[in-house]
Amino acid sequence: MHKRFLYIILLLVWSVNVQSEVALVNSQRGVTGISPAFFGPNAFPVPNMLDGRTQEKLRIEVAGDGYFGFQGDRTADIFARVFVPLWTPRVNLTVWMPIMEWYRTPKYQGHGAGDVYVSTDIHVLKARRFTPDIAFRVALKTASGGQFERARHFDSPGYWIDLSAGKSLYIHRDGVSGLSMSHAVELRLAGDIGFLCWQTDNGRQNDAFYYGVQLLIASEYVSAHASWSGYSGWEYYGDRPMTIQVKLSGHIQRFEPFVQYQYGIRDYPYHQVRVGLACHFDILKKKEVNP
Repeated sequence: MHKRFLYIILLLVWSVNVQSEVALVNSQRGVTGISPAFFGPNAFPVPNMLDGRTQEKLRIEVAGDGYFGFQGDRTADIFARVFVPLWTPRVNLTVWMPIMEWYRTPKYQGHGAGDVYVSTDIHVLKARRFTPDIAFRVALKTASGGQFERARHFDSPGYWIDLSAGKSLYIHRDGVSGLSMSHAVELRLAGDIGFLCWQTDNGRQNDAFYYGVQLLIASEYVSAHASWSGYSGWEYYGDRPMTIQVKLSGHIQRFEPFVQYQYGIRDYPYHQVRVGLACHFDILKKKEVNP
């Protein structure tokens, strides 16, 4: 009996010692815990990846989100995004944000606006017979979102740069495949890599490698996306979010209703359901001049 008691004491001492060593290593590495695993779903989600292209028309999106799945956190928000072609369809100014979110956790409940994101998207290289589309993006995360004390937003700036590439194959109604834009079905594979960082505390920042792969199937009236993406920070403490996302869209003239589901595989402990509507406007269309 005494030996068992002694073993238990030794085990407890060993456990405390291990935890102390882990805490010491984490403190030496500068672990902060300011990472997506421990904050609200809109703190710094995995950015939507590009597919090597930009938007050729003005595109406005409005959607409603529902998040659930993490320690009783229930969050809903109104989301908006706009893609603006800057004098050419090959350069976009993109702005997006959760306009307002409502949340309820075991400790808190309330509402507030989210962070504003701004990016410049450049279609660097158009696809040719043996080369893909390539797009470059520079994006900024502002610190407009608040309620840091309730772990809703980081209340700090961030940014990322990434390079995406994509290639499409078009299947015609006669079953012949090719690269022609006059098509019945488009199959597109895209990849994205980049660098992402955000400020944590005391002037420090977390740096992360950003990655993603996407598959698109599109026809004249409907399209479907599936993507796997994430980023990996250096702290290795809740800062390596990885997600999968599927999206189904309809095409009705200039309108695009869509529904989207996202699942957090790692360090993003939320399920997301998004329902929204996008509209397109050809603001770069040249006016016809009567002779």
